[in-house]
Amino acid sequence: MIEIIPAIDLIDGKCVRLSQGDYNQKTVYNENPLEVAKMFEDAGIRRLHLVDLDGAKAHHIVNHKVLEKICSKTNLVVDFGGGLKSDDDLKVAFECGASMITGGSIAVKDPEVFSSWISKFGAEKIILGADVKNEKIAVGGWLETTEVDLLPFITEYMNKGIDKVICTDISKDGMLQGPAIDLYKKMLVAQPAMYLIASGGVSSIADIEALHEASVPAVITGKAIYEGKIKLNELTRLIIKN
Repeated sequence: MIEIIPAIDLIDGKCVRLSQGDYNQKTVYNENPLEVAKMFEDAGIRRLHLVDLDGAKAHHIVNHKVLEKICSKTNLVVDFGGGLKSDDDLKVAFECGASMITGGSIAVKDPEVFSSWISKFGAEKIILGADVKNEKIAVGGWLETTEVDLLPFITEYMNKGIDKVICTDISKDGMLQGPAIDLYKKMLVAQPAMYLIASGGVSSIADIEALHEASVPAVITGKAIYEGKIKLNELTRLIIKN
């Protein structure tokens, strides 16, 4: 069974989506993220990927009140990311109810801090965010592509205990043109023990089924749900079928 993880991206406390990470290509889908989270829970969803886009810009946690509200008023298992840079940020996220946090840019730019989180908070609570373009890691809200190669980057952190990796192919994100299945297959061949969470490009139930057939353990989907390309009752049927 593939785990289906809807995404809620937050700006000004509202549920939004960006295209290819561009803050100028923002669509507000709902002013009440809790309402959206409850809708997912009612559809049988158990997990949620919550991204603090304000936090990503500010380099510290911003939308923790929304996180707290969703965690206290639903039973969803929430992973939270976006601008987490310090131990204090993580403490706030966990105190507000996050089960896991996702770190991306910091794992590239400040590996000592990210590595310390693995030992301080436990590898099971830390997800490695690997945003990628042409198999090179991108950071800073995708504004900067590095020369860091994807597979050695992941291997380094798996050797430190990480097993959950969210991989977003930037060229696919928000474009509704299908996920980077060949890339994910390559990653799983290199690291079969990785709990790979595919992100970006999912446009239909068929895309989710294709990822499942490629043995990808989990998938994040956002825009396709908000724009009606994937209906919640379809997700419910898929969850029941699996």
